[in-house]
Amino acid sequence: MRIVRPLVCALWMLLLSLSALAQPRRKIIINEDCSGPGGSNMQTLLTLIQSPQVEVLGITVVSGDQWLREEVAHTLRLLEIIGRTDIPVVPGAEFPLVRTRHEAQLWQERFGQVAYAGAWDDRWWHEASVIPALPEGQPTTKPASEDAPHFLIRMVHQYPHEVTIYEGGPMTNLALAISIDPQLPELARELVFMGGSLSPVSDNPEFLNNPRHEFNFWFDPEAAAIVLRAPWKKIVCTPTDVSVKVKLTAEFVKQIEAAGTPIALYIAKFAMLTPGADIMWDELAAAAWIDPGIITKKETRFMSVDLDRGAAYGNTLTWPATANPGPPTQKVEIRFDVDASKFYQMFQKLMTGPTPAH
Repeated sequence: MRIVRPLVCALWMLLLSLSALAQPRRKIIINEDCSGPGGSNMQTLLTLIQSPQVEVLGITVVSGDQWLREEVAHTLRLLEIIGRTDIPVVPGAEFPLVRTRHEAQLWQERFGQVAYAGAWDDRWWHEASVIPALPEGQPTTKPASEDAPHFLIRMVHQYPHEVTIYEGGPMTNLALAISIDPQLPELARELVFMGGSLSPVSDNPEFLNNPRHEFNFWFDPEAAAIVLRAPWKKIVCTPTDVSVKVKLTAEFVKQIEAAGTPIALYIAKFAMLTPGADIMWDELAAAAWIDPGIITKKETRFMSVDLDRGAAYGNTLTWPATANPGPPTQKVEIRFDVDASKFYQMFQKLMTGPTPAH
């Protein structure tokens, strides 16, 4: 009996471990303005790809921080570096639904210069068709021939009520997909996005004069309005209010670099190159989807976007959950605080661990 009991216990623990491994991974599509190399957008792709709990069905790319074609190239090259070229990279919208760069410039002349204008920013402006030389090297793999809206539609029909849509950039691809197939929000499991701004406590010049301004909404306000009024089962928002509370420091990058893996070396070389790279805007939204315990404070509100073409055009609008502004506004779970230590530990573990095989 003394020998049998330990054997039974060991077998029981083995069965529990195998059962955990057999659990299906959570399906997700990453819809991102994949600027690079390095920076929050690329590190968000890595956060989700590196998690053994997650099955990334595809990466749908949209213009935002950079132009679409450049972003697609950065994404393809990243997947080559980490050995995950099995993940489809699907090009989406090159331009916002309505707004143009010229209109955005006129708006800024009238209402004030924004601190950050993404692909429209004069500091690094180039035509949308131009793909500059990539510091990380040019990709040899090719993107999918399908477009992002139709890929999104196809996936939620193939896996009804299983697919989470992660949105880390302007919502143009999603707005187009919903316009083609209004069933998409009801067939998806949930929408999780980084975007919107309420009252962030930050010295970042982007929010000092207008705390309700946030780039993803501002770049394509009409798209955000279409997406936020759609009948999703659940919408989860990580606004700037909580994003600004987690930062990537040079010391933290060195700790990751010590792992010596392709991902760790990529982060060490490129993480701090892009504007605003110290704030972990999108990584937090992705990590909190994997482990909601990272979030320590949240609140449900109705949310929309200001479409009046005045000074508040593109600003975040919210109402208390008890004060419904009327249809078609939807309730959104908004995250407001984070266990930063827990988040950093999780991020470091993912960035220094082995890359899960396909």
